[in-house]
This record gives sequence, structure tokens and C-alpha cells, in this order.
Amino acid sequence: MSRAAVAAVVLLALIALLALLGPWLSPWPYDAIDFDGPWGAPPGAAGHWLGTDELGRDLFARACQGGRISLAVALAATAVSLLIGVAWGAVAGYAGGWLDALMMRIVDVLYALPFMFLVILLTVLFGRHLLLLFLAIGAVNWLDMARIVRGQTLSLRRREFVDAAVVAGVPPRRILRRHIVPNLLGVVAAYATVTVPQVILIESFLSFLGLGVQEPATSWGALLSDGAHAIETTPWGLVVPALFLAATLLALNLLGDTLRDALDPRRGEWR
Repeated sequence: MSRAAVAAVVLLALIALLALLGPWLSPWPYDAIDFDGPWGAPPGAAGHWLGTDELGRDLFARACQGGRISLAVALAATAVSLLIGVAWGAVAGYAGGWLDALMMRIVDVLYALPFMFLVILLTVLFGRHLLLLFLAIGAVNWLDMARIVRGQTLSLRRREFVDAAVVAGVPPRRILRRHIVPNLLGVVAAYATVTVPQVILIESFLSFLGLGVQEPATSWGALLSDGAHAIETTPWGLVVPALFLAATLLALNLLGDTLRDALDPRRGEWR
């Protein structure tokens, strides 16, 4: 493993630990207002390590709590997109013929629709519950994975071990489960590290628009929105969540690049 990948893993581990333990390490609850101190206190003032927002809430505790929400949304939505994308692409690639053509034309039609509009529409129709946010993002973020898995499946179904299973009378469902999907896990794992930062950015954008998590809960996107509105008086309210978000995205992208290089030195031909 390269040094960049090791650094990315260490950084992700630190961010995850902060997200899990930070709200308990902070002397201030993430939703508590410090009525005794100045609102909009700069970092280090009045016992607030990273300062407070314009309402007097501790930014360190809120950034850690926001990390919990953002990372949870990213992991859950990525899991949903991988589940749908792997199943759809594997079935289409192995079946071939008219079924493959029909399934991929559906993917093409969904590609033509505005992605963010679909997410916003699902969020508006089914509410702003956090679980629905997971499903809304994941349900429309599986298209790339379906195409990648289909391409890999088209290659795998011509391999000798698949021909041997067909000759032995193994049913297609078992061939997919025991021979096709296990050989896709490397590619799926590599692409998942690319999907997670995409989902984090989508969640941040939705929260920035006010369609994501709602008060008193928060996320990095919601913190960025609050910080942008008060940038003239409390610029650290924008800088703190931006640093957390940028560090997470950088680490995930470095890890994804390393996995892609490890799986294919020519990089990118499996896309």
C-alpha cells in the first residue's frame, strides 16, 4: 500500500473517531446555546475550542455531530446504490439479449433525467426524514455502478469456470451468486470509495439548499449553509465544516485512486 493510501486511511480513521467521540469529548452539547459567553465567539474564546456560531453553539461539537450525519448518509446511500447497481448490472450482463438491452435502455432513460432534480423531488414527496434521505440519494445514484458491473459481467460470463458451471447444470441464479458477484467485489469496493464522496457532496448540497437534515440535527452541508449566511461576522463557522469536508473528500479520493491502480495498473479501462 502506498504512503498516500496509508495517510488516507489514517485521516479517515481520525475523522471517524472525531465524529463518534467528539460530541462526548466536547464540554458543550452540540445543540446547546452558551448564554454566558459571547455569541459568535472566535476559536479558543470562552472555552470553545473552534469557536461558536452566530447563535452561540459550539462549533467543534456541531462539526463532530455533523460528521456523524454526513458519514452515515454517505455509507447508507452508497450501500443502497451498490445493492441496486450490482444486482441490476449483473443480471443484465449475464442474461444478455433483449433483457440486457431493455435494462440498459432504462438506465439510459434515467441518465437523461436531471439527477439532482430527482433527488429533490423524492425528498419533497416523501419528506425530509433522515432514512428517506438515505434512500432518495442511493436510489438514483446506482446508474454508474450498474454500467460498470454489466461490463465486468459480460467479460466474466465468457470465462471457463462459468462455462463449466453451465455445463454442470448450475442454475443462473446460483451462477450469479457464487461465480459472478464474488469476482466483482474488487471493482465494487474500488468504485465505492468514489461513490462515498459523491454522496457526501450531494447531501451537503441538499442540506445547503435546506432540503437535507433539519434543526436541531446538523450535517457538514447544513453547517456550510449556516456559515455562508454569517460569513461576515463569523467566518470560522464556514471554515471549520469546510476543512472537515475537504479532508474527508481528499482521503476518500486518494484511497479510491490507490484501489483503482491496484486492481488495474492501466487505470480506467474497467470503467
